Amino acid sequence: MRIVIAEDDALLREGLALLLRAEGLDVVATAGDPDAFLEAVDAQRPDVAIVDVRMPPTHTDEGIVAAVEARRRHPDLAVLVLSAYVEQAFATSLLARGSARLGYLLKERVGRVEEFLVALHRVAEGGTAIDPEVVAQLLTRSRPDERLRRLTPRERDVLALMAEGLGNAAIAERLVVSDGAVHKHIRSIFAKLDLAPTDRTDRRVAAVLHYLEGGAARRS
Repeated sequence: MRIVIAEDDALLREGLALLLRAEGLDVVATAGDPDAFLEAVDAQRPDVAIVDVRMPPTHTDEGIVAAVEARRRHPDLAVLVLSAYVEQAFATSLLARGSARLGYLLKERVGRVEEFLVALHRVAEGGTAIDPEVVAQLLTRSRPDERLRRLTPRERDVLALMAEGLGNAAIAERLVVSDGAVHKHIRSIFAKLDLAPTDRTDRRVAAVLHYLEGGAARRS
């Protein structure tokens, strides 16, 4: 796995690079600003880019803008975004082109090395890894829509795990229910939210997150 890291905090940037190299991963470049990041992606053609949301010069959305541009230039690039907080608008911008090969984690998750590496590998392999705290806050901020209120507590549990990027088997294991029960809940969720069911996990995660974020954005 070839990785480029974009992080303006030199200590965190180098610490992350050391961590990944210790795990046998190939960090081919690091960058402290968006321009250097894009140059590294163009030159190195990495498998995964790890990008901080807030970067110079304004420390607002430069990282997200650069990540979106990197995926535009290299559609197969996997991107794992790191953020100190839940940046709802920024998450929406990145998810606009779909959630395959995409992760969004809070920086505190990096300290939980095993969880961080699981998310990194999931994204590199074409999946989705959304921080549970991000999912929880997006669900909390979503509009009081009658469709969302139709969901049972168990369906909300399933929806949250879907949004994290878990497949049916993993959801069944987490909730200690059968695969058939999970499949039934998912069919019901999509019906109640007026969303077409799909067998591809990344597409269903994108649909759920777009619905929730779009509703919250219209509310603000």
